[in-house]
Amino acid sequence: MSDFEQYIAKLEKCISKYIPPKNTWTPVDEAVYKPLDFYRIPLKEAEEMQLKSIKYAFNNHYENNEFYHNFCKEHDINPTDIKTLNDLEKIPLIPDKFFKDYPSGKDFANWVGNIYTGELPRIVIKNSKPSYDDVIDAFNKAGLALTYSSGTGGRYTFIPRDKKTFYTSEYAAAKSIISMIYPFWDYDSYGYLIMPNPKKTNVYAGKALEVYFDVAKDVRVAIDREISTELIRMTMSGRGIKGKLIRLFSKRVSNKMIDEIINWLDQRDKAKDKITLVGAPFILFSVMNKLKREGRSFNFGERGAVATGGGWKIQEHSRITVNEFRKQVKEVLGIPGKYCLDIYGMVEGNGWMVHCPEGHYLHVPYSYYKPMVLDEEFKQVGYDELGRFAFLDAAAMSYPGFIVTGDQVRLLERCPVCERPGPVLEPEIKRAEGEEIRGCAEEMRKMLSSDLGK
Repeated sequence: MSDFEQYIAKLEKCISKYIPPKNTWTPVDEAVYKPLDFYRIPLKEAEEMQLKSIKYAFNNHYENNEFYHNFCKEHDINPTDIKTLNDLEKIPLIPDKFFKDYPSGKDFANWVGNIYTGELPRIVIKNSKPSYDDVIDAFNKAGLALTYSSGTGGRYTFIPRDKKTFYTSEYAAAKSIISMIYPFWDYDSYGYLIMPNPKKTNVYAGKALEVYFDVAKDVRVAIDREISTELIRMTMSGRGIKGKLIRLFSKRVSNKMIDEIINWLDQRDKAKDKITLVGAPFILFSVMNKLKREGRSFNFGERGAVATGGGWKIQEHSRITVNEFRKQVKEVLGIPGKYCLDIYGMVEGNGWMVHCPEGHYLHVPYSYYKPMVLDEEFKQVGYDELGRFAFLDAAAMSYPGFIVTGDQVRLLERCPVCERPGPVLEPEIKRAEGEEIRGCAEEMRKMLSSDLGK
């Protein structure tokens, strides 16, 4: 067994609860759990997995999801039309805005049920006029993982995952990041989750990172309080006395949070511990700004790693590039660029695209996730062309994961820097013209932004 095989074996022992029994594996499971490294699969082998897994998922949604079945009939496409890798492009794509187009109250619960693939468990909603949080809690008490993200316009994106789909998403997140930073990862390390406590929120970026607690012996949480849709709505709008009070409270909490992170860094540095910091870049940016103002820095070197997740808006009218951020991490924390990686993912999908240490291009898990770029008429374009990002996600088994996003990207056939064989996205992802800023990191920035980092 090679060193890398031993490394992944140790990881999979830590996250074994997320892996279904091998004798139950479907083509989707084969594409997710069989590869040793998502980003080093020989192309021919990966393409076979991609075709089988996406065909399997497409058939599942066509047969078990009435709304998507009718959507496919409108496009005159059915599973028998998908025979080759090129045929995957025929699969009807759903605009991501669809997942923002929902009613309220009990009608919202019916809406969630209609987009869910398969048979729902029994959902009990006690209130006659339930809030979004009431409905989310009812679905999740029944064993689902209904999570959300929102944009600056205040409309949430709701996605219903069954337990298996959610476990797949968490497993893929951990394996994607840890395989990419080989040989850095070690369970016997300390972590700081710079996002909400996964047990106290249904914001997807927080909830999906519950797996972090399984891959490090000690993990602290930056935002350890209940985060509801109502709290996010009020703080992002900032309207009314209640909203202003919440923002004032957020300012105090934010300053305390920054001090706690700095104290933790100081303790870990003195103990010569190995550390990871995972989450929203704007919070870590604020931590580094305070350290610089105080004339302080650390030198964690190869004892430290940073994994950020979207949201490069630092203040209301200020944005930082990933390159600038990486330089700050090296300057203030002493962590080298090869261990400062960004992850591109979204609430609608279960594919995690991670920077390679060599060139910081975003590598795609191409065994179960097909990336595409579309022009203004929503027709697929070739490699190296700028356009709207779309994807076919086989791992989305409880909702149709065949989606057009509002992000603007450029897809390359392979990385121009490292030797990994699969497709990559250029490092900087931007919103397409006319699309609102979105993402869980942006929600947290809005909620905590009262003078944060000034």
